[in-house]
Amino acid sequence: MPSPVSQTLAATPLMHRRAMQSLVMLSAIIMLWTGFRPAFEPANREVPSVSPLPAEEWKTRRYAIASGDSLSRIFSSQGFSQKQMQQIMAADQSLLALDILRPGHILTFELDDNQQLLAMELHIHAGNRILYQRDDNGEFSYQELLNPGEWHSSTLVGTISGSFYQSAKSAGLNDTEIATVQQLFGDRLDFSRDVQAGAHFQVVRSDNYVVTGTSKEATGLSRIEGVRFFNRRQQFTAFLHDNGQYYAANGDSLERAFMRVPLAHRFRISDDFNPRRLHPVTGMVRPHNGTDFAVPTGSAVLAAAEGRVIRVEQHPFAGRYVEIQHHGQYKTRYLHLSKALVHPGQQVTRGQRIALSGATGRVTGAHLHYELHINNRPVDPMRASIPLATAVPADSRDAFIQRITIISKQMEQQALLARQQSDKAEALVN
Repeated sequence: MPSPVSQTLAATPLMHRRAMQSLVMLSAIIMLWTGFRPAFEPANREVPSVSPLPAEEWKTRRYAIASGDSLSRIFSSQGFSQKQMQQIMAADQSLLALDILRPGHILTFELDDNQQLLAMELHIHAGNRILYQRDDNGEFSYQELLNPGEWHSSTLVGTISGSFYQSAKSAGLNDTEIATVQQLFGDRLDFSRDVQAGAHFQVVRSDNYVVTGTSKEATGLSRIEGVRFFNRRQQFTAFLHDNGQYYAANGDSLERAFMRVPLAHRFRISDDFNPRRLHPVTGMVRPHNGTDFAVPTGSAVLAAAEGRVIRVEQHPFAGRYVEIQHHGQYKTRYLHLSKALVHPGQQVTRGQRIALSGATGRVTGAHLHYELHINNRPVDPMRASIPLATAVPADSRDAFIQRITIISKQMEQQALLARQQSDKAEALVN
């Protein structure tokens, strides 16, 4: 038998029934949209609220660099044109920061109202960010956002068991720091033949941190402050001075002198170091972080000092280039090469042929662009103070000796603690 409700609905005109059905459906939609909670729902249940995204959120994108990523692939995945990528790379020519994208780096893109690229930030670490911004003329320029942070030292000690490399790794040194120690003592100690089992070393290392509020974030930067190496009744020492050079405990220099000009013959300087130079092709203000020499294609390019090759790359604007890490805080770059004669990881000596000059990249003619960096900042290679293999300057000798005394005391304390821990462990075994 039909229910009273069914009889009532049957007696209702068709037009009214359709209106009632529409009203019920509309009420259901409103209930779902507003997060309506029926009376029987538990009062303490959390109901998600629905709110539109802020306008800023769809204008900003964040991308974490993964292994194997390239700038071209990233721009394509984000829907940006190759033209925009070329504009960014043109702005980056003075830094070449985008040539070494690594896992852990972060790219943040800012879009305008038309979803076009307005700015891009490269987050290298907490103390180093680079902002690329679109100018009024549609081109891009860059700004480095640097935070020097704070340096905190620690002491690492180790005993040779097997190779120096493995022993140093076990003590906590990374590959770059191990290479630094080997370079400092390389002309006095053959690490593959002369080092005996039982030889020991002490290293004071400083690590860089950026402090924001109550948090402290490591930047990944480190430097060797001092090294003492004991082998066959001999002691080898190296201590970093405030001028960025390493000296033995007696004040003698451990640096190898730099060449002011990395060429076998003298050539005319066609363009000086100039942070505010007008680019000869675009006419825009672009930093010129090095010195240009008017050399014909195929001229020999020499390593300015002893060091290790860390980059051999091809760039659309810088062309083929080589970068070398030298002792201490020194790096050199050689741009627009026709041919590289070295490979990454290779050790080179002062005056060694490393490349042939050329006209690769965006240039108006064949030349060598040469850069010198101290503490990761470009300086004028023709005027900068560079290592000349001289002793500690007389006016800072007393301060240097005081510094050595403090660092040596740190080393001795850590070595004593390590021996005590080793003795305890041996006693437990026995």
